[in-house]
Amino acid sequence: MKDDGDLRREIEALRERLSRLSEASLRINESLDLDSVLQGVLDSARSLTGARYALITTLDGSGQVAEFLVSGLTPDEARQLWELPAGQQFFQYLSGLPGPLRVRDFPGHVRSMGLPDLRAPVPVSSFLAAPLRHQGTAVGNINVAKSEPGQEFTKEDEETLVMFASQAALVIANARRYRDELRARSDLETLIDTSPVGVVVFDLSRGTPVSFNREALRILDGLRTPGHPVEQLLEVLTIRRADGSEFSLAEFPLARMLATSETVRAEEIVMEVPDGRRFTVLINATSIRSERGEVESVIVTLQDMTPLEELERLRAEFLGMVSHELRTPLAAIRGSATTMLDASSDLDPAEIRQFNRIIVEQTDRMRELVSDLLDVAHIETGMLSVEPELSDLASLVDRARNAFLSGGGRHDLRIDLPADLPSVMSDRRRIGQVLSNLISNAARHSHDSTPIWVTAEVQEFYVAVSVTDQGRGVQAERLPHLFRKFSRIEGSARRREIEGTGLGLAICKGIVEAHGGRIWAESEGEGQGARFTFTLPLADQDEAGGPPGTGHLSVRPGRAGAQGARILAVDDDPLALRHVRNILTGAGYTAIVTADPEEALSLVVKEKPHLALLDLMLPGTDGIELMQSIFEFVDMPVIFLSAYGRDQIVERAFEMGAADYVIKPFSPTELVARIKAALLRRAGPRRVEPLEPFVLGDLTIDYSERRVTVAGRAVKLTATEYNLLLELSTNAGQVVQRDQLLRRVWGPGRPGDSQPVRTFVKNLRRKLGDNVDTPQYIFTEPRVGYWMGKPETPGEVEE
Repeated sequence: MKDDGDLRREIEALRERLSRLSEASLRINESLDLDSVLQGVLDSARSLTGARYALITTLDGSGQVAEFLVSGLTPDEARQLWELPAGQQFFQYLSGLPGPLRVRDFPGHVRSMGLPDLRAPVPVSSFLAAPLRHQGTAVGNINVAKSEPGQEFTKEDEETLVMFASQAALVIANARRYRDELRARSDLETLIDTSPVGVVVFDLSRGTPVSFNREALRILDGLRTPGHPVEQLLEVLTIRRADGSEFSLAEFPLARMLATSETVRAEEIVMEVPDGRRFTVLINATSIRSERGEVESVIVTLQDMTPLEELERLRAEFLGMVSHELRTPLAAIRGSATTMLDASSDLDPAEIRQFNRIIVEQTDRMRELVSDLLDVAHIETGMLSVEPELSDLASLVDRARNAFLSGGGRHDLRIDLPADLPSVMSDRRRIGQVLSNLISNAARHSHDSTPIWVTAEVQEFYVAVSVTDQGRGVQAERLPHLFRKFSRIEGSARRREIEGTGLGLAICKGIVEAHGGRIWAESEGEGQGARFTFTLPLADQDEAGGPPGTGHLSVRPGRAGAQGARILAVDDDPLALRHVRNILTGAGYTAIVTADPEEALSLVVKEKPHLALLDLMLPGTDGIELMQSIFEFVDMPVIFLSAYGRDQIVERAFEMGAADYVIKPFSPTELVARIKAALLRRAGPRRVEPLEPFVLGDLTIDYSERRVTVAGRAVKLTATEYNLLLELSTNAGQVVQRDQLLRRVWGPGRPGDSQPVRTFVKNLRRKLGDNVDTPQYIFTEPRVGYWMGKPETPGEVEE
């Protein structure tokens, strides 16, 4: 039996261990920051066990390593350990252990388990590992090691580390939950702040606002006096409700007024200041109640009605213009018919023919106007029909030219088309309508003495057709609005100066997009002329019947053609999902539909779809994140279907690798055309990638596996980043201009802003470890573009 002295020493040692363990637990509970918690766990594990090194790995929901932190190693040693080829396999082995692991001979244990030799960057003699488990789920592992031969971990060290690991798992889980809540809150705040609807939160006890989002501040900025705070504006602001009642916000706080009713739904109010400035907004208000049921605050949303009021004004002007356009030919027709029917008039045959000619011409003018109105209605309802067929673009341009000249066009119309222009898929009548509208638009906005050019350029999978004039030009801020209805209307002076209804460009946009193409305008400003460009898909080689190499598209083996392709559609709206499925089935595609983003990934692996249609807002994630996850399994075109049409969102989708972006609501014809265009781009001939890897210093690009490494370390790139690197590397030694990269990587029809190129080059350099000041791989040619050095050849390496 142990004597009293031994028992007292054991009890004292146990108290010491418990005290150290308690102190360590308190230290790691001092912060909720995940990085701080993990570092505290590492340092405490070393201190409790007397270890030379400590390493912690945590797992994500899929069982993969999420965090990897070390203590006692230099940053370079930690990087070497993480990049060891056998390291990942060893970490997975540790994650699968049901309990702690204590070994006195670490290298021998690794060999006995049949694991690859780790060849750690630091000497390791004995090793101790304890699993991190929270509520029965593996969170990760704490691993400690000693370096000196003969040093071993004791049974007490193992027990201490296991007890500490159970506390650490709870703290790590709480820190993760806190981090996730912060991220969710940040995402929600960002969503509210960037919302196109104004949001104001009122404190009911004070009747004053406590927060505004960006749109709410924009609305109020239109009313407040420059240089004065918003709070001062609220003191003089008057609110007029739909029932005619008026309230001064200073006398009757808005929050208290709104709190008298349960909710306010879609009520139109007018906010006015003493100098007469006013804003009409659509207001919604909801009360936030405490646990006792008392109203604590009120959330008010404000939707600016100015755009709608402007649209109503434009519609009124448009109706007046249509009435004028219809009355003018009607007056001519009535006058001619009345004259011929007047029994007292004695007309000779020549005069009768002239009156009949007037009637026919004015009837044609009315028919064209009615046709334009019907086209706009069909575009808005998604019923505009196009029937693409194999077409000779040169013939279509020539017909438009003849129609323009025979209709009295006075401009010098210059046609400059490539001699080997390939065939396109188009509805000949509709594309002729687009060409005629664009040429007529150029003629209306330029002097008779200036020429109009019609040019075309083949851009991989499309032909881009441009109509350029030297006329009035367009202000930069108006360019995005040119293709809206009534965009031509700019006041009575301009209306008298230019004839037309303002529907032509809107009709052109609808027709071109129904073909799966894009249309845009460019201008250096007023007086600098304008260029309108639209794209049409190249005809498939099988349809064109041409020999290989003529520039027509050809479907590669293993790729789906337009018909029979498997299309994955992901949308949490069941009605929208059913609508898309019906469109796909009716067009001859195989529809694979789901509302669950997680199921979508399993369907990608199982069904191997040729294209994906994703909604932007999905439960638990967004479409762009889902697209990135899909790209980890397969490289296929992704088209977004979304009601969000803001330029920043669309730009981000394209930058992250989207093939197209369709704004809801869309017509079945438009969706099918865009799907076909995306499949043709993917199926068509791309740049022939070299068989041999590209090697430049430590950088290696394995084209066959689409794999990039730097000094043996795999570099994870997005699809767009890889395609950008592909263009630069396959043109090594040559400067590739920014606009060329924009067309080749982002596709035809991309606006001329080169900011995406600069952004992605910056990301590439960061991932490759390339310094912009002393680059090794990607070099900048100022104001021109980028280039890479020529790859090393076997002969050069030997020398």
